[in-house]
Amino acid sequence: MQNIVRRFSVVFLFALVLSACGYQLRGMTDLAFKKLYIQGASLSISKDLKRSFTANGIQLVNEVEEADLLLELLSETNEKRILSLSGAGVVREYELNYRASFRTRAPTSPTWSQPQTVQTRRNYSYNDSALLGKAEEEAMLNVDMHKDAVREILRRLTAVKPAAEQ
Repeated sequence: MQNIVRRFSVVFLFALVLSACGYQLRGMTDLAFKKLYIQGASLSISKDLKRSFTANGIQLVNEVEEADLLLELLSETNEKRILSLSGAGVVREYELNYRASFRTRAPTSPTWSQPQTVQTRRNYSYNDSALLGKAEEEAMLNVDMHKDAVREILRRLTAVKPAAEQ
């Protein structure tokens, strides 16, 4: 019985500390539209973007006429460049860049918004003797950058107002 009380106390204390520090779950993004039509290029983040819209209560529709907002995915680029070299000319650090461009428009409007670009960047050290580990680290950084790009696109779409308010 004492074990149960001790465990409950630890869980309660942990919950109290978390709530005191201001931590709260992320929750849903407040978007002004409920139905979205996605068109354009198929980007590497397309699947994550669609999953994120669905998780935020946005219905993805197959017809332009059904949508409250149109989202066109324009392009993406992945870049990897050398950031620093050792004295012997061996690569020591890389910089990874990911850029994705998109634009939006209301179904009733003939004009698109200006293209917007989200960009994420990560640096990582490199070592030839840990080739496999560094390749895995680079892949994980790319996945992390893609997730950041999806979150940034969602943040930017919170500024889009429905056609009735414009």
